[in-house]
Amino acid sequence: MFQHSQSIFIKTVTPTHPGSGSDLGIVDLPIQRESHTGYPKIESSSLKGSLRDAFEQKGVEPLKIHAVFGYDESNDKGKKYKKIFDDKSQFAGALGFSDARILFFPVKSVRGVFAWVTSPSVIQRFIEDMSICKETIDFSVPRPNSVPQKSKTKLQNDNIVILEEYSISVHEDENTSKIANYFKRKLDIDPTKIVVLDDNTFADFVKMFTEIITRTKIDNETGTVEEGALFNEEYLPSETILYSLALFAPIFAPKVQDLGLKSAEDVQKFFIANAPEVFQIGGNATIGKGICKLYKGQDDA
Repeated sequence: MFQHSQSIFIKTVTPTHPGSGSDLGIVDLPIQRESHTGYPKIESSSLKGSLRDAFEQKGVEPLKIHAVFGYDESNDKGKKYKKIFDDKSQFAGALGFSDARILFFPVKSVRGVFAWVTSPSVIQRFIEDMSICKETIDFSVPRPNSVPQKSKTKLQNDNIVILEEYSISVHEDENTSKIANYFKRKLDIDPTKIVVLDDNTFADFVKMFTEIITRTKIDNETGTVEEGALFNEEYLPSETILYSLALFAPIFAPKVQDLGLKSAEDVQKFFIANAPEVFQIGGNATIGKGICKLYKGQDDA
């Protein structure tokens, strides 16, 4: 179905709540997580819907949006385009996305303010995913508890990194240096803030150190908290970095193939040309949550 793909990266500018509904645990409204690892993620449907809304807000031609993202009757005022899609909306969109997976998670550091932490298993599957896109990767999986070479001025104190209450002995690693330089090119991030932890410690951070915010609702008449209106909500913290694969196919609907979007390459160019630099994802947009930066992988390098 899809003939081309490329990496995209998402960095949260403000705390972001890709919600998974209500829960009976300590957190009333948790974020989306992988079932087998517990790592945070953003569902592909959430990502695609948010980017579609960004294209619409940007004023991209509606017919092209319907053709590329898939026809959506709720976004077709006056049903202007319904007949073009044979009144059945039977043609799939030509643009798809994989779930956005965690890549770097920000953790408070005694030195350097904060670190971006990752782990060997995260880097391993990133390398595997990039092979799908046929994107060149110049590093291998690094050793756990490693930092880039010559990074002591930012995070280390006598080969010790203190993250939250964890004191971790680290060593310099060539592959960690290559990873840091790679993502400096891709995302313009400080390479000296990157730490590769062991998988178990990384899992602890992404499970226990997300932001938990207690929210409530005030009764306008009494000025007090409404009964039963107190709840906890989980957020990915600012500076979290995730990645996804954007997937491209030819336009399926025959009546719109005269839009200059006949091939998968045309759809890819359309996405690159119109993708927003900043977009909103998840809940609570009206209180400034979920503002994210989008980096278009190989085309931003």
